[in-house]
Formats: sequence, C-alpha cells, structure tokens
Amino acid sequence: MSPFQSVTPARTRVPTRHRLLALAAVWLVTRTAMLALLAHDTLPLLGRGAVAREVWKLYQHWYVVLSHGAFPAHDTLWQYPPGAGAVLLSPALLPGLTYFQAFVALTLVTDAVVAVALARAGTRPGRSLRGAGYWTLGLPLLLHVPLARYDVQVTALAVLSLLTLTRFPRAGAALAALGALVKVWPALVLLGVPPGRVTRSAWLWAAVTGSVSFAAFAALFRNPLAFARQQGGRGVQIESLGGTALALATHAGWPGRVRYRYGALEFTGPHVAAVGHLSLALTAAALALLVLWRLRARRRTPATPYDAALSAVLLFTVTSRVISPQYMVWLLGLAAVCLTSRATTQRPVAALVAVASAVSVVAYPALYHEVASCTWTGCALMLTRNGLLAAAAVTSFVRLWRSTKLVPLPGEPARGSNRLPHGALSPS
Repeated sequence: MSPFQSVTPARTRVPTRHRLLALAAVWLVTRTAMLALLAHDTLPLLGRGAVAREVWKLYQHWYVVLSHGAFPAHDTLWQYPPGAGAVLLSPALLPGLTYFQAFVALTLVTDAVVAVALARAGTRPGRSLRGAGYWTLGLPLLLHVPLARYDVQVTALAVLSLLTLTRFPRAGAALAALGALVKVWPALVLLGVPPGRVTRSAWLWAAVTGSVSFAAFAALFRNPLAFARQQGGRGVQIESLGGTALALATHAGWPGRVRYRYGALEFTGPHVAAVGHLSLALTAAALALLVLWRLRARRRTPATPYDAALSAVLLFTVTSRVISPQYMVWLLGLAAVCLTSRATTQRPVAALVAVASAVSVVAYPALYHEVASCTWTGCALMLTRNGLLAAAAVTSFVRLWRSTKLVPLPGEPARGSNRLPHGALSPS
C-alpha cells in the first residue's frame, strides 16, 4: 500500500466532520433565533400573536376533542385526514410541559431528525451535504411559522420516505402512506419509484399500511371521515394563484370581498366559483402531465425519485385553491432531499423555492393586512411569491421531463441505458 492510500481517507474525513459540526452549530443558532421570534410573536411584524395562536388555541382545542375519542366532526376548521390526530395528540408524550411548549419542543426534535437524516444521506458516496445545509438555512427563512404548525412533522415523513425508498422500498412506502394519512400530499413522493417489481411492492405496502392505519383510527375515534366534508367546502384563498388574480381584479372594479371561512381568508363574490373550478381543472391537468411523464420516462438517475416528488408537489401546490404559508415547509424539505444527490436536476428550482419562502414571510405574517386588504403592496407581494412558485413548478417539470428522456441535457454526455455508469455523476 502506498503512503497516499493510507493518508487520503483520513484527510477526506476531517473536512466532512468539520462541515457536520458547522451544520450543527448553524442549526442551533438559527433554531434559537426562531424560538426567540416565537416568544415575541405579539409584535406587529411577527403577526400580533396570530402565528402562535394556531397551537395554543386551535390545536389545543382539537387535542381536547380527540382525547375524548372523536374527531371534531362539526368544526368547519377540521380539514385534515385522521393521521393528523396522532400529531395533535403527541404533546401528551411530554406531560411536564404545557401543550404549547410540548408541541414546539416536538416540532424542534422532528426538525432535528430531518437535518440528521439529510446529513447522513449527504455523507454517502456520490451524495452531497448541500441538502442538509439547505434545510438548516432554508427553514429559518419562514421565521417562526414552522414551529407553530405541524407541517414539519408531515414533511419529515415525506423526507424520510424518499431517503429510505432507494434502499428499503417497503419501509419508504409505509412512511409515505403514514404521511398521506396526516396531510395527503406525501403520497406524491411515490410517483418516481422505478417501474416494475419495485413499484408494485412499494405501492402495495403503501396501500396496506394506509388501510391498516386508517382502520385503526376508525376503531379508536368516531367520525374519521369528517374532514372530507369540510375540505370540499373550501373556496379560493387569498394567497393562492387564483386569489392573486381576484385581488388584482378588485383594482379593475370587481366587487368581490374577502371573508374568513374554513379557517382562512377567502374571496366571495361573482366568478369566484369559476376560479375555484379552474384551479381544480389545472390540478387535474397537472396530474395528467405527471402520469404522462411516468409513462414516457425512459432513463433514470439516482435523483429521479427525488426530482419527481418535488415536481409533483410543486405542481399540485401552485394549482391549489389554497396556498398557506406553511406549504413552503413541504417544498423546502423536498428540495433539500433533491440536493443530497449530485445527479439532481432541481438546483435552480431549489433556489426559486428559497426566494419564494423569503417573500412569503413578508406577506405573512409581516404584511398580511396588506394582502387581506388587496392593496397594491399586497398584490405585488403575492404576485411575486406565486410567480416564483409558478416559475419553479414549470422549471421543475421541464427539467424532470428532459432528464428522463434519451436525449441528453446540454453539456451532458449521451447515455443509452436507464442506469448511470459508475463514476458518471457530476461533481457537487
């Protein structure tokens, strides 16, 4: 063995260890800052208490109802699948704390689990720590909002599912099914599973896990399907793409109004129903495009399942009738998974998502009154944020489509098979 062979491994381990320590330090500093913002939540630019109120008032109220063995069937704000009940009951695991304190503590623990999972994935051969860095620095762009919503927990299930799918498809599929039981969208992470036996096995395990889990919730709680009725009544929320169009229409004389309905500020008035139907039609079109992509995909890279998941969730987000601020947590998590792979095509998309997240917190909570009043400032904010998301969705799907065709991307050597040759991944 030459001296170079004995020295090189030690020299390559030291920088990685330093980067991991730096990531841990940055995580601690940024999460401390997020907690400080949450502690001063009553300040005008931080939402006047509205962000934290979601937990100590609404979530805690649902916790009491769930503790009595029933889902809040007659509460129009309850629009979540049965699995959400498990997340909302989880603060009972920390009996020494108040509900609010326990919820925030568990959210931070989940956030740390995501960061560790991304870091572990990033240290494997052919991988990158960019994903862990992106999550560590990206989540604080949303200020304290992620700590007072349960979307970090949902995103964790989706992230762990994607990181597990390549090595343990059944376990990854089970995690996706559990995530779907909490907030539906994690089911989309299975879209990019390689076709054939792996797909059949993964989708079967997801179906079995979802069915068994739903049956358990139905046995333990009354009214497990109550959420469907409330969700179907949702209108066009002011932060959605359709809502942005309606907000601009108010400056052209449209007589619609903003009202609080189903736990959000929604538009009411002429043509709102048509905008809502158009959003549903666009969602259906997005689903058709994704199915077409899956049928036409001819070659894959190790990053294809990750890229497909981000593209799918972006398309469903931008065509939705509702784009709440916490939806950005989902996109940050999926973009971080993409960045763990050096073969990803989604680096520009991740940048757009990060910028959109920064703009999003200016709209909520900082200047939400401007958005709700449909002022020119509010319209400009939503037009910018939603424009960035729309650009990210289009860019994501186009790059996904091109990466799985036999025609190579610009500057990429042609390949004739579905598998990348050893050493063909681009440098991070």
